[in-house]
Amino acid sequence: MGKTKIKPLSARQASIQALKQIIDKHQSLATVLPAVSKTTKLDDQPLLQEITYGCLRWYWQLESIIHSLVKKPFKERDRDIHFLLIIGLYQLIHMRTPAHAAVDETVKITGKIGKKWATSIVNAVLRNFQREQENIINELNSDPVATYSHPAWLINILKQFWPDEWENILRANNERPPMTLRVNLLKMDREQYIGKLAELDITCSISEFNNTALTLDKPVNVDQLPGFFEGHVSVQDQAAQFAASLLNCEKGHRILDACAAPGGKTGHIFETCHEAATLVAIDSEQNRMQLVSENMKRLGFEAKLIVADASQPDQWWDKKPFDRILLDAPCSATGVIRRHPDIKQLRQPEDIDRLVQTQEAILHALWPLLTPGGLLVYATCSILPQENENQIARFIDSCNDVEEQMIDVKWGRKVSAGRQILPGEHGMDGFYYACLRKV
Repeated sequence: MGKTKIKPLSARQASIQALKQIIDKHQSLATVLPAVSKTTKLDDQPLLQEITYGCLRWYWQLESIIHSLVKKPFKERDRDIHFLLIIGLYQLIHMRTPAHAAVDETVKITGKIGKKWATSIVNAVLRNFQREQENIINELNSDPVATYSHPAWLINILKQFWPDEWENILRANNERPPMTLRVNLLKMDREQYIGKLAELDITCSISEFNNTALTLDKPVNVDQLPGFFEGHVSVQDQAAQFAASLLNCEKGHRILDACAAPGGKTGHIFETCHEAATLVAIDSEQNRMQLVSENMKRLGFEAKLIVADASQPDQWWDKKPFDRILLDAPCSATGVIRRHPDIKQLRQPEDIDRLVQTQEAILHALWPLLTPGGLLVYATCSILPQENENQIARFIDSCNDVEEQMIDVKWGRKVSAGRQILPGEHGMDGFYYACLRKV
């Protein structure tokens, strides 16, 4: 007998599975979505991604609406109906799907997931929302958690540290991120690459802050990008592209890229200084280091890749000092929520203190590896001062051989130590940089 062919899930069915794993089981979107995508048809995968990302982005708003329309929460075994309603409401509010189609397609899923009894409930909730949408949304506007669709703890901490900017930050976090590219200047200049894009009717705008970044007017798949697989271009937010230039690497330098995965900055360092003597890239996880290896292979570069804990150099350092160190420190990732909306679900307030301690340990462990006169660039994709300016100020106070090197640029904003970019500023992700010179 032949094997029974498994019927592919629809995009909405697959999205229910993804949301359950992320929200109820606290798994990451980056892990869940690729696995769930394999259960659907190729043609359904763009819709699966749109719905899953969108529902995570607006989850607190959508869940608040359900609480206002459903008298009793669903039992644990019926959580899939809860997520189905989340999906239906997302389509009605945030997608261009015609209302009748959004309701009908959502209602049909009850049968496909073996919950035909819920057909009338799902239909009634969505129809009631259609009728009362304006009143329901107006009522939610009194609650910042529902209005801005962020957890209360994160809203409060942003109010505390960014009293004049917190609402702009929350709005920026809910926007769809742009697709920004980094042109490999070893292969061609930016104008040449723009010409290649134009031949394919792909339009873009250029960065005013560096000569490698350009942002597409409309995202495309990487296989549509000319020369992508030959290393002519990489996908990287403009804010992340500042790391390599801040390092200011020179011929013959020994360079360390700590916490390197997935390798975007590693590749950019090579592109800006391919005559460096040695580039060592470290990451603590084998599967993440594999991403660095793949990036290097695509770009045609070689680096010494080490799977190790950056805070334990005795286990991997060859005792030869480095001229430059990039510490892209593990952080809360509160600056890249628009790209990773599951951060709002997965990150918890108690994580911040643990991350601050980890950053501090790595910073102190790597500093002795830097040669006198050498430069360490500290970077995070966080917007929380504990992980950024406060961390650097405390480190400077604790060492007698370190001085801050001012970052004289037009991007971001100067803070007490280093420079901070907030989400959405000049279309960029939230990022922090500080440059430390060993004296």
